[in-house]
Amino acid sequence: MEPRPTVVPPPIQLRIADDIRMQIERGELKPGASLPTLAEMADRWSCSVGSARAAVALLKAQGLISSGRGRAPVVRVPPRKVIRSSERHQVEKDLAARPQAERATVGEAETNHNMQISEQKFRSRYDQIEAGPNLAALFRIEPTDPVLRRRYDSTDSADLLLSSSVSYMPIALISSNPALLDEANEPWPGGTQHQLSTVGVEIMTMIDEVTARMPTTVEAQLWGLPDGVPLILCRRISLDANERVVEVSDAEYPADRTELRFVTPLKPWPKRGKPSGRQGGRS
Repeated sequence: MEPRPTVVPPPIQLRIADDIRMQIERGELKPGASLPTLAEMADRWSCSVGSARAAVALLKAQGLISSGRGRAPVVRVPPRKVIRSSERHQVEKDLAARPQAERATVGEAETNHNMQISEQKFRSRYDQIEAGPNLAALFRIEPTDPVLRRRYDSTDSADLLLSSSVSYMPIALISSNPALLDEANEPWPGGTQHQLSTVGVEIMTMIDEVTARMPTTVEAQLWGLPDGVPLILCRRISLDANERVVEVSDAEYPADRTELRFVTPLKPWPKRGKPSGRQGGRS
């Protein structure tokens, strides 16, 4: 979209913020470039320092600039984007059928973050909880039936989150393989699809449900999010050939560093007879 001002009679702080925003959008202010000082803004736009400070707060709320205590505001440097494509479901399924040595070399760190697992701190926590009404409805079990809850997160060298998710599976589905109930076996070579294969379950359908919301102050701190950046929430529902839900996974992704890509193969139209040559219309 072409850069344009907000169409309202603007208070001066909005006009200042709009002018600077459009300079950023046009590329006149590059990532990392310093903003004018509050005094320079006040002089340029003939306003008070308080109005200039309010304009900086507006730019920060839009996620356009970075600032901190004792640090001058600069145009925000975009973080590295992670592409999360629906094609990865088939990639993960194919990987689950490979030998363990090959499965052990590839995981989310390599496929999504383009980094080695050794470059991040990975943590998994397992516990067993009652399904409750919502999960029970998805799994078609009783609310009091036990499910395995698996919580995963990984952080970088600065202890900021790289990924965070929680997974649920009915205990009755996986109890025939006790290794699946032990968090000490994580990270599991080949991931969930291989885990389920050890109890005779093959995932045939993945459903991704995507919503978004603003982060809490704690979430913004854990992810290192600037003001104005929402979290993308993705629920993945995995079904087997009998359309039985076998796993539910909830993951969070920062919107400023995530691209969700959905690839949908389309079935061809049925073959028809030789075209008549007419373009349609009434006869």
